[in-house]
Amino acid sequence: MSATTERAPSALPWLAGAAAAIAAWAVLYSQLIPFSEWVVSLLPVERASHLGASLAFFFYDVPKVLLLLTLVVFAMGVVCSFFSPERTRALLAGRREGVGNAMAPSLGIVTPFCSCSAVPLFIGFVSAGVPLGVTFSFLIAAPMVNEVALGLLFALLGWKVALTYLAFGLGIAIVAGWVIGKLKLEGWLEPWVLQIWS
Repeated sequence: MSATTERAPSALPWLAGAAAAIAAWAVLYSQLIPFSEWVVSLLPVERASHLGASLAFFFYDVPKVLLLLTLVVFAMGVVCSFFSPERTRALLAGRREGVGNAMAPSLGIVTPFCSCSAVPLFIGFVSAGVPLGVTFSFLIAAPMVNEVALGLLFALLGWKVALTYLAFGLGIAIVAGWVIGKLKLEGWLEPWVLQIWS
């Protein structure tokens, strides 16, 4: 078969595999309580005792956290394929500070960049023309208000705690970026930072 008549690989097998994995995840998640009770029943402890209750909670909560982490990491792997640093930089470049300071933390939440990537992202954003305050709004929100923390807070402590954490994280990122933007600190940047991608 020639290269011109070759078909592009279908996404159907990948989608079917992802759907099967999510279904298996849901079945495992729904069986956490029966699993923990079954494990405790095998142990030589009284279920009604404090030790029995603690063991039941342990054998319920540890797999629960691991399953939630697995789901969140998988979801962020999918998000990561759509939000590269270059695409994020393109979305923020040319934004005015008010709009950019509000938009940057929101992008920081859904983009899977940790604090270890802060220096290359900082250089890339500034050299692409993203204002310094907007850059800092993004860099503060990205590692602080991350999807793993929000997912775990929601699952373990409820939506009120997760929303409070989200609101405070976004507020800190927006205000800090706005203040940094108003200080006009661009003159303190090394010239090579601005020229590296120009």
